[in-house]
Amino acid sequence: MKIDKIWLSSPHLSGSEQKYVQAAFDSNWVAPLGPNVDGFELDLGNYINEPIFVGALSSGSAAIHLGLILLGVSKEDVVLVQTHTHNASVNPILYQGATPVFVDSEEQTWNLCPIALEQAIQASIQKGKKPKVIIAVHLYGMPYQIEVVRAIADKYQIPILEDSAEALGSSYKGQKCGTFGDIGVLSFNGNKIITTSGGGAIVTKTLALKEKAIFYATQARDAAPHYQHSEIGYNYRMSNICAGIGRGQMEVLDQHVALRRAMHDFYVDLFKDVPGVTVFSAPNTDYFSNYWLSTILIDPSKTNGINRETLRLALEAMNIESRPLWKPMHLQPVFEMHPYHGNKVAEKLFENGLCLPSGSNLTDSDRERIAMVIKSVFVDL
Repeated sequence: MKIDKIWLSSPHLSGSEQKYVQAAFDSNWVAPLGPNVDGFELDLGNYINEPIFVGALSSGSAAIHLGLILLGVSKEDVVLVQTHTHNASVNPILYQGATPVFVDSEEQTWNLCPIALEQAIQASIQKGKKPKVIIAVHLYGMPYQIEVVRAIADKYQIPILEDSAEALGSSYKGQKCGTFGDIGVLSFNGNKIITTSGGGAIVTKTLALKEKAIFYATQARDAAPHYQHSEIGYNYRMSNICAGIGRGQMEVLDQHVALRRAMHDFYVDLFKDVPGVTVFSAPNTDYFSNYWLSTILIDPSKTNGINRETLRLALEAMNIESRPLWKPMHLQPVFEMHPYHGNKVAEKLFENGLCLPSGSNLTDSDRERIAMVIKSVFVDL
């Protein structure tokens, strides 16, 4: 008998989305822009609760691209980015004709290593290319070392583009992620904490910067009665339909964060007596992670040779999705010719790490099946 698949992170609708989408249909606002877009931006701004401005876009990648443009990145510039991330953090650098330089992780947050970051900055300056931007990522919803990274950025006067695609609802010392960089980025892809089916947002510190982002996102149309363009623009604005889904999702955002964090606690309890398995957790109470994905490290030297692939394949055999951690960008064929600075921390994380089912819509039955498989793999330990 075929058993239903347990997904790594699937969309979780609230039931409220339909009223906003229906309102868009009733008013014939089905194109980009409209009341839902304005409302969604306002909802996000109120949730983040900082003096910021939010622009709803078609994807998180679009937000990163526009962030790079707003920060002045152009052809042959150098952009520093952590290697342990999704390629959407990196591709927009190439869109601008710039050069990515990859920076290793540190072991506490799995994000930018401050030592490797400063080494990368100094190496670039010695080559006559001071980095134009630092892209810092909150991996799997875990805030990076905010204060240390900012101190380094300020020391060399390099702006930070904060990739919070995985970190909506996360915070550091009570301040929401997405607000620590010079420009912030959010994502609402189908697997995120909340979704608009696809979509993202750019977070700026000034209204003027948001308006410039929206200008580029709407084909850079000049203020004229006819279509006139003095700059290159993009079709990056969010539709009123997608924004309506987002408005319904905002009503359950805190609930989704709580459910994801409960899944993390479930794994902490499940693995507490299993030697050689570590559940990735916040280093201290300053860090509040949404635990978008719950992740583990497996040390085969302490598990009688059981490794991440042993567990992944066992889960797969029971139609349960899991996934290795992000493969470092400097090891990807498309990026392997670009510079890298670090001590192979990200490589070790990739080799030993696994993402486990983490969705806010997982049931008790799902958890029972997950636990059964995990316990059967580690039964002799």
